[in-house]
Amino acid sequence: MPPLRPFKARSNMPTRAALSHIPGPPTPPLIGHTLKIARDSYGTQQDYIKRYGPVYKTKMLGVWRVNLCGPDALQHVLLDKDKIFSSTGGWDALRRIYPGGLILQDFDKHRQDRRILTAAFRASAIRDYRMRMGEIMLDLLQHWPKDAPFDFYEAIKDLTLRMGGAVFMGLPLDGDLAKQINRAITDEIRASVTPIRTAIPFTPMWRGIRGRDFLRETFRKMIPERRARGGDDFFSQMCMAKDEDGKGWSEDEILNHFNLLIMAAHDTTATSLTVIMAALGTHGDWQQRLIDEVDGLGDGDLDEEALGQMKETDKVFREALRLVPPVPFIPRMATRDFHWHGYDIPAGTSLALNPGVTMLSPELFSNPTQFDPDRFAPDRAEDRIHRFAWTPFGGGAHKCIGMHFATMQVKLFIATLLRQRRIELPGGAPEWHRMPIPKPKGGLPVLLPAR
Repeated sequence: MPPLRPFKARSNMPTRAALSHIPGPPTPPLIGHTLKIARDSYGTQQDYIKRYGPVYKTKMLGVWRVNLCGPDALQHVLLDKDKIFSSTGGWDALRRIYPGGLILQDFDKHRQDRRILTAAFRASAIRDYRMRMGEIMLDLLQHWPKDAPFDFYEAIKDLTLRMGGAVFMGLPLDGDLAKQINRAITDEIRASVTPIRTAIPFTPMWRGIRGRDFLRETFRKMIPERRARGGDDFFSQMCMAKDEDGKGWSEDEILNHFNLLIMAAHDTTATSLTVIMAALGTHGDWQQRLIDEVDGLGDGDLDEEALGQMKETDKVFREALRLVPPVPFIPRMATRDFHWHGYDIPAGTSLALNPGVTMLSPELFSNPTQFDPDRFAPDRAEDRIHRFAWTPFGGGAHKCIGMHFATMQVKLFIATLLRQRRIELPGGAPEWHRMPIPKPKGGLPVLLPAR
């Protein structure tokens, strides 16, 4: 295999002429396909695949991008056996807000840091997180109204941020510092997806950088104490984590990884739970199946054994992730020339994988736009028609490190909620903004009457 070349973000990206042999739609001046894809990302991508095939080019925010579509492309790029495809280059837009985060690392460095970070997700740590989250969820749900509609999407974002203050950071749930931290995290998230990438005063990017700096300085001051006394929160676990040689992270490495992880945990969980609530409010039969499952657990603790019995809830979660994955596309950058589906693609090319569109393919899933959790039942197992048919957590070396934690968190919330409440949607099922981060258009008004 040829030696790897260091990737220089944006400096060696190919021109339109270098990609002229790759098909694609006519390109409007200046903005390219940005607005069209932003308005209807899935419909536009499905149309382009139908017209141009599984390899086509588009221009987004001034950058030419080659789209590699379908499960074979997901498998080839995400497994990356020849170490060609850079996550660092692919996620370059996040570099200012989340420098050095795990998603922005490649190859050997990524493998080394991921191995250390895994310690914070070990089984005993997750048990501690579960116990603390259960207490917090129960307390916070008591404050949600029973007889008046409210926006679930905003409420669950608030709940996950506040819960993150206690479980991820070891801070008081309603303390002033927790509120400041939550505000900084929100500003970072908005900055990570804003199309204006320059930090002009009072723009989302400007606020995001201020939030980043505030978080880094706040948590830097906590590191010596957390290393000395430990703790069962996620941040303390990261401060104490070491590899097999007894080596831990520097302060900057801790801050880089922690900053990205708390964003990812908040955004993905809030989106997934909103999709589930919309589905259960629309499909009363499935809501009753989950209520029956939760009732079958009894009134005991929602421990690991109890959550493991929630097979119906697991199918609903998997179907929610298929229909509205929190990360609907995965970017990469080619570090070397490569060949795919009859096309030579030059080094430096920005690549887009589209798991969201792939998981709606009728070639993989029957009636793909229909909510049908039973497609994951053992006698159907539609997700196993191809190894990369169902990929909401990505795959390969960069597969989501927190996927088991996320599954536990979702099951815990659903069980805690359905023990007390039913779900009604006064406004019906929502439409979805798919990109860049899925969210319901106009929020998700819900009624949660007592059972």
